[in-house]
Amino acid sequence: MTLMQWFLFFIGLNLLHGAATYKFYQKAGKAAWIAFVPFLNIYELMAVVNRPKWWMIFVYIPIVNLLMIPALWAQLLEVFGKADSKDIWLVLLTLGLYLAYINYVEIDRLTYDPTHKNKKETLIGSLVFAIIAATIVHTYFIQPYTIPTASLEKSLLVGDYLFVSKCNYGARLPITTIGLPMVHDTIPILKSRSYLKFPQLPYLRLPGFQKIKNNDIVVFNWPADTVKYFFVKDLAQYKPIDKKSHYVKRCVGIAGDSLQIKNGVLYINGKKVIYPDRARLQHMYVVKTKDSMDFTRPTLMRLIKNYKIREIYPGPKKGSYIMNLTNDKLKVIKNMSNVEHIKLYETGKGEMYGGHKDWDINNFGPIYIPKKGDVLQLNKETYPFYKWIISRYDDHDKGHKIDKHKVELKGNDVYVDGKLTKTYKVKQNYYWMMGDNRSESEDSRFWGYVPFDHVVGKPVFIWWSIDNDPSKKFLDKIRWNRVFTTVSGSGKRVSYLWPFIGLIVLYFAGAKFLGKKKKD
Repeated sequence: MTLMQWFLFFIGLNLLHGAATYKFYQKAGKAAWIAFVPFLNIYELMAVVNRPKWWMIFVYIPIVNLLMIPALWAQLLEVFGKADSKDIWLVLLTLGLYLAYINYVEIDRLTYDPTHKNKKETLIGSLVFAIIAATIVHTYFIQPYTIPTASLEKSLLVGDYLFVSKCNYGARLPITTIGLPMVHDTIPILKSRSYLKFPQLPYLRLPGFQKIKNNDIVVFNWPADTVKYFFVKDLAQYKPIDKKSHYVKRCVGIAGDSLQIKNGVLYINGKKVIYPDRARLQHMYVVKTKDSMDFTRPTLMRLIKNYKIREIYPGPKKGSYIMNLTNDKLKVIKNMSNVEHIKLYETGKGEMYGGHKDWDINNFGPIYIPKKGDVLQLNKETYPFYKWIISRYDDHDKGHKIDKHKVELKGNDVYVDGKLTKTYKVKQNYYWMMGDNRSESEDSRFWGYVPFDHVVGKPVFIWWSIDNDPSKKFLDKIRWNRVFTTVSGSGKRVSYLWPFIGLIVLYFAGAKFLGKKKKD
């Protein structure tokens, strides 16, 4: 919906609200016309239901208002003595239209009592407010996130539970306006869609206090996501930006950078990348032993036990092995007496973004990462890289379909919506995301750029970490050295678990002491 359509929709809702409730306002001693005036009607409604007037803010916060508005319906019935279970269900099932029936048929027989409360309704009200508070935090400030795949393995582990800050880069307002709070795209167990695709808000983002920098770990909505359920391939379908699957990767290239990978080494703007202390890159290698001799079982067991090299597979030839190694473990393997040579394992040829068959995951580019305001030249060479920017990303609010513009290559020329187009001005910044587990990460090398409007936030804290190894006992699964640690930072990872527990103990001890002192 455009801003004008939203304005008309908003005015229409206020007129409907006024027509359905103006006698409630009159009965409470307010002027009937107040029920029709945007903002003023909700401000005065808070006084009618005997609630703090600043609560009206919740009515205008997307997603949060899905909880607040039904709560106001129930509280309006409550102060007019119509809060039986039957009435609550009727107002909810009719999406508030039951209020119109009472407004025209029963209002004269009802008594307005703003002090009317009972314990059950007070408990429900407290629960609703708690859910509203949690929804605000989840939607606009901090969101829990779980590492589901090994694409950042060694830097972040499968089973790490993160807190993702939405404030660092600026909280993105929800685009889908109707959906279950604190649920992403799918209702658990039911496996059905958790939101309505219409109506949608235009893309808006609150100011952040930092910009995305090279090597930041970023959570984002997967731009290429057109599947119905995460990890379940289905017919391609349109998904709103904020309901696309969540990915977490390292932002190796920011808008305006040039990127190239040579023999597994990443270069940004012609310079070899220097990674943060806690970045633990891995690559798949083919390890060839001397005279085609196999590694003996004791050797394999020593590799697994002493060096925790768990990913070892038979190689393409006898006496060769495929191993996923960090740099320090690569040195260990190189120094083994029965190793003849080691080379990067080549995968992904013919599958790379842009369709260049001579590129693979270890040799890729050079490629330019567009920034807002760039004027891109469109031709046969650039078409594979910029097609999705024009067709899917830059005008994401135009229509409910995967491709918003038809972009075609005819000979050496590019046509957009049937018109010959030589240049295109970019409307937002783009980023290049890659996993630290380079050989086992489906990332920008396969599906391209990440637009800024797809960015969710920055992981800042690991609050829990557990190994999913079924052979271990529960307490042995917990990675205590990772619990309550920061995601970024230099030097060895430090856990703040015990200081946190200490603060909790001091808080409750202090509260108990003050309570006893007050009682005395």
